[in-house]
Amino acid sequence: MRQAAFAIPGDITTLTGGYIYERRLLEGLRDLGRDVRHIALGASFPVPTPGHMAEAVEALAALPEERALILDGLVFGSIDTAGLARVRAPIVAMIHHPLALESGLDEALRDHLYRTERDNLALAAHVLVPSAHTADMLASRYGVDPSRITIARPGTDRPEGTPAPAAPPLILSVGIQHRRKGHDVLLHALAAITDLDWRAVIAGSRYDEGHAEELDRLHAELGLGDRVRLAGRVSAEALQTLYRSATVFALATRYEGYGIVFDEALAHGLPIVSCRTGAVPDTVPPDAGLLVPPEDPEALAAALRRVLTETDLRDTLARNAATAGAALPSWPDTARIAGRVLDALA
Repeated sequence: MRQAAFAIPGDITTLTGGYIYERRLLEGLRDLGRDVRHIALGASFPVPTPGHMAEAVEALAALPEERALILDGLVFGSIDTAGLARVRAPIVAMIHHPLALESGLDEALRDHLYRTERDNLALAAHVLVPSAHTADMLASRYGVDPSRITIARPGTDRPEGTPAPAAPPLILSVGIQHRRKGHDVLLHALAAITDLDWRAVIAGSRYDEGHAEELDRLHAELGLGDRVRLAGRVSAEALQTLYRSATVFALATRYEGYGIVFDEALAHGLPIVSCRTGAVPDTVPPDAGLLVPPEDPEALAAALRRVLTETDLRDTLARNAATAGAALPSWPDTARIAGRVLDALA
């Protein structure tokens, strides 16, 4: 089995989908008996400080050519191309979604990230992605040969405990407080259905403090009070309790390269209300959820109203979600796919 190194910026325990994926992949590869070093890089990527850029280039260039390098997409898509060309080890890019597709970028930064990621992809021996959507995006917009791309869908842990839906019904949303997750859209949608009996929890760290403060203000302006709790970061145990207590999962995302939380919702047999964007239509089975256009709180509110009030629809979506969730791959499955990519490198 080929030795490897996995270079990841910042705190590997960060509770976002990308970090969860990479931490579980690192652990899974090691559990399979592979020698995989963890290289911690500066947390400022994908807009690195000069110091973090220099440190990253030196650390990666020091790897021997017999040890493959799996490089996190935040770094891969933004590291200096000339510096990346110094790396002797074969590079496997781990791309969750292209950096230029992130929300809220100014055009100069968006163009810089697009060009950097496109040029760096020419240096990768192979590319790992979590979804067919991301694979198609890299092939069509970044010129990557599809034969150099492997889809390693995130694994899913089987839920523990018995579902115990709360009364009144709990609408659960899980995602960091970042504009791309669309929690502002969800708050507007919830404000449009206050005639119904429900409670809602939005769980996810205050990742972007400026946007988190905007959400606090919007929550107050809409008068949602105790009916909607912006819970921030919650423990793994508390999150599982929320999933077991929920009646519906809702995420008003503006874009997802995959979206691990959808698989978690499916595994818990929850009907899903989300947006028809990015990889969401490929991730959420059409018979397990209702998808609406992004940036459309009225359509989101209408979909939530249907799931909350139409019992037969809700039960059908829930059964189909549970069936799809039971068929999802495990984290060892994901690690085995990545391991085969490592062993096939020239």
